[in-house]
Amino acid sequence: MGSGENRETGAGAAAGASAGAGERSRAGARAGAGAGAGTDAGVRAGATGLPGAGVRAGVAGTGRPPRPDVTVVGGGLIGLVTAWRAAGAGLSVAVVDPAPGGGAASVAAGMLAPVTELHHGEEALLDLNLASARRYPDFVAELAEHAEGDVGYRACGTLAVALDADDRALLRESHLLQRQCGLAAEWLTGRECRRLEPMLAPGVRGGLRVDGDHQVDPRRLTAALLAACERAGVALVRREASALLVNGDRAVGVRLADGDQLHAAHTVLAGGSRSGRLAGLPPEVSVPVRPVKGQILRLRDLPGLPPLLGRTVRAVVRGEQVYLVPRANGELVLGATSEERGWDTSVTAGGVYQLLRDAHELLPGITELPLVETRAGLRPTTPDNGPLLGPTALPGLQLATGHHRNGVLLAPITGETLAATLTGAEPPDQARPFHAGRFTGAGAGAATGAGGPAGADRPANAGAGTGASPLARAGRSSEVSA
Repeated sequence: MGSGENRETGAGAAAGASAGAGERSRAGARAGAGAGAGTDAGVRAGATGLPGAGVRAGVAGTGRPPRPDVTVVGGGLIGLVTAWRAAGAGLSVAVVDPAPGGGAASVAAGMLAPVTELHHGEEALLDLNLASARRYPDFVAELAEHAEGDVGYRACGTLAVALDADDRALLRESHLLQRQCGLAAEWLTGRECRRLEPMLAPGVRGGLRVDGDHQVDPRRLTAALLAACERAGVALVRREASALLVNGDRAVGVRLADGDQLHAAHTVLAGGSRSGRLAGLPPEVSVPVRPVKGQILRLRDLPGLPPLLGRTVRAVVRGEQVYLVPRANGELVLGATSEERGWDTSVTAGGVYQLLRDAHELLPGITELPLVETRAGLRPTTPDNGPLLGPTALPGLQLATGHHRNGVLLAPITGETLAATLTGAEPPDQARPFHAGRFTGAGAGAATGAGGPAGADRPANAGAGTGASPLARAGRSSEVSA
């Protein structure tokens, strides 16, 4: 998809491959690139596609290897964490994107909320979310060693509240589901909620205190990953990728918009909601990712006054969700709509009005804050709301896309999973149900094959599904990006 606000976001995790394994894979990858990309005969290519890359192939002084081990198509948060982890595993990597570091991360709120994002029928996704959330402290600490600046990680917890009896019943239903899954969430009275957050409206009827759901600043996180990639030797090719190159039965790289070709042993599609629109994808490769629009607002606390909130607050207001994420720098993020509007990313008066109206009922003081930004982005969404990770039916082609509302949360485990599959190592067990071939019946036996154990974070009652949470049945749900 295009650069800027319409692509995906995420973060990174501990790489799972040893240096020795990385070096062996690197040698094998280069051998594969030589075998698969040494001729243009039989190469299939198409017309227009994903955001791509820049720097003419093979030009001296560009810093880009003429034939990297891995080409990542898409330089948003997910693409960058994939590239950083692959480079850390010993592979040479190029990221193809006209504006790396953009994407939906510039729109996302950055909630790390596996508990309050739990939906009926998504227990397998819960395992993945919990595993990634558990990696975040170490991931952020490691990233700080490779890039300057704070990424805004805050272990502040989350408070989910309801304003009337019907919304409280929905929240009670969510609490029951969380308890059935062995998750830590404490029911509070309205008075107890206001004791935690005194600026909440008097009408708050009850809530859930979830101390394990945190936040990060996606914009800072993406900037840090971009810097870490550059320091790790990842080449940034600031042009568009127009088509996948296929030689025989193997992906061998991408064609750039100006006609240049970038060959690689492995190609990773990490282009968010536009990942499936890259020309040249063969019929046996399914990338069922669609865009789901989300509008989001940014406000700022008044100078000289304490912030309105000290933690993330989520609410059900007349059956619709709203969330407020306070940043340490005084920013307050308010979101988000959930709209099936195709590729439209316009900000609408109706969307802004609904968000502010519902937030005012929850937090009356919000109307005094300056409104500093309105944005809209696209969540890359699959039929089961889970990501597509790892090898496809086409050798040489892997996916890192489709994270829907959880792109920022799942970045650590996504980076770890792709580093593993690119080097022939075993991915985390929690990633196995989300292999890239699950919608075509292909790829189940690949490194990210389905059927992994339930995971160590919760009881083994997981099951895949597409059910909606009682907190997300109407109107709006979840943060933009993922």
